Amino acid sequence: MDLEALRRERQGWLRWKNIAPLQQAIAALPEPEVRRIELGDVVSVELEPAYESETAPQIEATARMLMPWRKGPFRLGELLIDTEWQSQIKYNLLEPHFDLEGKVVGDIGCNNGYYLFRMQSQNPAKLVGFDPSALYYSQFRFLERFLRSGIRYELLGVEHLPFYEEPFDTLFCLGVLYHRTDPIATLKALKSGLKKGGELFLDTFMIEGEGEYCLSPAERYGKIPNVYFIPTVEALKGWCRRAGFSEVEVLAVRPTDTTEQRKTEWIATQSLEDFLDPDDPTRTVEGYPAPLRLYIRCIR
Repeated sequence: MDLEALRRERQGWLRWKNIAPLQQAIAALPEPEVRRIELGDVVSVELEPAYESETAPQIEATARMLMPWRKGPFRLGELLIDTEWQSQIKYNLLEPHFDLEGKVVGDIGCNNGYYLFRMQSQNPAKLVGFDPSALYYSQFRFLERFLRSGIRYELLGVEHLPFYEEPFDTLFCLGVLYHRTDPIATLKALKSGLKKGGELFLDTFMIEGEGEYCLSPAERYGKIPNVYFIPTVEALKGWCRRAGFSEVEVLAVRPTDTTEQRKTEWIATQSLEDFLDPDDPTRTVEGYPAPLRLYIRCIR
């Protein structure tokens, strides 16, 4: 596969009529004057007061053009982008299990880069995000104007990992697997992107049960049309072994609730409370078990 040709093609996506105005608005922002950056639960940028007083309306208008904001939260000066997901919950759950110092790290399905920005605090050698969404890339470029991280963002998907120029020490693939029509092929692609002995951190929807089986929704799961396979713990372990991983460790099982995913003014769409049965929050509106998240670590 010619990745350079693919990159050129996908950079062309930024000229689409619904994306080009976003790129123009980002480029029109005055060069940020940053006083301090904090990579905590809220990824925050303290701006110089004179700069903020002059540009705050333009910053907010640009941020609102980039809606919906799914992953975060972020603060730019006094502006809080209160994202749909409180992504610090997932990051803080996983952080005790990884050490990224000096490593080449990739986040597959990185959205706007929230997790990558947080990972800078562990001093990795290199951070790379993969996500084919032109909107999420635009959100990242907007944030990067202020955060100046040097993170590399590729408009690529998990299927391109086998052709990537360099292998990774650590990969993250969070909230992606259930969107893939062939989960074992996806896991094989992730394995191929790792160095020997490299580690994968993955989370996915799961269902409870003792056997090696999975739920395959007929049409939608929690109103989401592109959810294909929701495994039991043992089924996911089996997929990972069949993909060629030598070790699989369960890190946590956690329900998704409205403290983690909820409707805010920054998405202007439905969220978790709309996806669950209003009379029985243990079920989705379709009658399936409500979302449980399974977090695992795999070794190549």
